[in-house]
Amino acid sequence: MIDVIEAARSAGVEWLSLYAFSTENWRRPGEEIDFLMRLVSRVVRKHAPLLYARGIRCRFLGAEDPRIPVRLAQEFTDLMTLTENNRGMTLTVAFDHGGRQDIVSAARSLIRAGVSADAVDQARFAAHLPVPDTPDVDLVIRTSGEQRISNFMLWQVAYAEWIFPSVLWPDFRASHFLECLHDYRSRDRRFGGVTPQANGEPHR
Repeated sequence: MIDVIEAARSAGVEWLSLYAFSTENWRRPGEEIDFLMRLVSRVVRKHAPLLYARGIRCRFLGAEDPRIPVRLAQEFTDLMTLTENNRGMTLTVAFDHGGRQDIVSAARSLIRAGVSADAVDQARFAAHLPVPDTPDVDLVIRTSGEQRISNFMLWQVAYAEWIFPSVLWPDFRASHFLECLHDYRSRDRRFGGVTPQANGEPHR
């Protein structure tokens, strides 16, 4: 994982998000969940100094469920505090995250703020999402050959490009990431519009 983060930073990526644990993952067997929690804890402790030294700001999207071990929750908080003033790249770890839950949270926030229905537009709605300064996602890399969204940042991926490498996430390395990034940068992103061609005909 750390080599992918380093590759992204070196390539000039300003925002990188990793999907570590979804709200649906709580349905997995208890032994598997305990193992994942211990694994994430070890990764956070091991790489915190390097992330700080590289100027990477770390944030967590989700991480609110009371079932998260207290020690792990504190390690998340400590890492965010340690790196909060870094500006080299923002690394968002989606942990206990669900895109639908984010949308529900934004709706509740708007209601609590007393915003009238007629005053709600896309910009105002987005401002009430968790970590609202997170930009829209440009590229989603879905490893393991799976071709589904899996409830990931549903609002932010509206116009994302998608790449589906067959390599499993544990085997995903910097070289794979750079191949995906090269593919993305070669694409023509039109956001629903058209691209004028040299002969004046639009390309759809």
